[in-house]
Amino acid sequence: MELETVFRQHARQVLATLIRLLGEFDLAEEALQEAFVAAAQQWPDQGMPDNPVAWLIQCGRNRGIDQIRRRQTVRFHADELMRQAEAVEPSDLVESSLLDDQLRLIFTCCHPSLAVEVQLALTLREVCGLSTEQVARALLQKPTTVAQKIVRAKRKIRDARIPYEVPEDRELQHRLAAVLHVIYLMFNEGYAVTGGEALMDTSLTAEAIRLAELLATLVSDSEVAGLVALMRLQDARQAARIDEQGELVTLEDQDRRLWDRGQIDLGKAWLMRALGMAPAGQYTLQAAIAAAHADAPTFGQTDWQDITGLYDLLYQRLPTPVVALNRAVAVAMLEGPEAGIALMEGLSVHKAIGNYHLYHAALADLHRRAGHPEQALAGYQRARALATQVREQRFLDKRLAQMAQSLENETRTDSLNGKSAGDGPIPRTS
Repeated sequence: MELETVFRQHARQVLATLIRLLGEFDLAEEALQEAFVAAAQQWPDQGMPDNPVAWLIQCGRNRGIDQIRRRQTVRFHADELMRQAEAVEPSDLVESSLLDDQLRLIFTCCHPSLAVEVQLALTLREVCGLSTEQVARALLQKPTTVAQKIVRAKRKIRDARIPYEVPEDRELQHRLAAVLHVIYLMFNEGYAVTGGEALMDTSLTAEAIRLAELLATLVSDSEVAGLVALMRLQDARQAARIDEQGELVTLEDQDRRLWDRGQIDLGKAWLMRALGMAPAGQYTLQAAIAAAHADAPTFGQTDWQDITGLYDLLYQRLPTPVVALNRAVAVAMLEGPEAGIALMEGLSVHKAIGNYHLYHAALADLHRRAGHPEQALAGYQRARALATQVREQRFLDKRLAQMAQSLENETRTDSLNGKSAGDGPIPRTS
């Protein structure tokens, strides 16, 4: 295993434990960076240790303690940390304890003294390891605004001495919704990375699933089981989402033989567990929608009536523009593209949805299906301008080329028939 792989798969786990041991977010982040620098210098000559994660935690912890001593302001705290350092052995740093640290970190970031949007921003930054720009895109906010919120949240956790722990039963239930939300966002970021070349970050999706399943051992709740079901069912499609050339494959065109049936069966088992603990919440309903897709042998055999009904229920519980968008797509598949277009155009009044590239891509696709190449081209152009993920950009470029060619063919046919090409020029791809 190379150092880059260790960083990608375990950096957030190491950070969570360092935050517990050192007691400060910023200090732990500095210690994490120094530990990986030390590894880059030592491992090539000395070889990778048998337990690289434990090595990094020990190294980072010692670097953090050295930093505290250099400050010469909290000597007692440094001595206390050293006693903790001597008490922890590499054999104690097993995966279960690291996952516990990650769960503790999520509950710390989701403390009720922090505003909900601050909880989300801090968790996405510290637990998921997203950049400030990625967090801003996920929350549809400015990067500078998000950065300020994260700095203030860290200061508040430090000054208020917010405990780094999983709360007891009553308080756990009170904070459960926020924790489920951030695990859901963690999975979404791994399932569809917001920027860069990679479409997926499988280490992030696996981490989200593990954390949710760990949470399920602590609390019996329908939405915890529903979230696990949803993530398992979505993750089952992983192998079919990219073709042999590394390009994005839509749900409609995926080879369903590549779907992981074992994951699907596991996800459906979690779904049945969730449905047995009624009422069905937002994650359980989304899992039921994912199960309906998993049950369809082909895209053409999808039960869109069932899926539309589930989206109706979901919208009652979660009346957001994104849910309305997905419902509109389901209606279009059930009743025809014109029905979906009418619903989608009604969503354009929402500012956030107007800057959401998938809204414009979905609307463009319905126009394409309805035989409206000009509107489809305009929609794909808007989606392309907003998309930040490289494979999505390439997919949209292909759609743009198809629509431009369709318009060119249409114009040539009209010219041969003696018709005017129109008042304006034919739209061109950028």
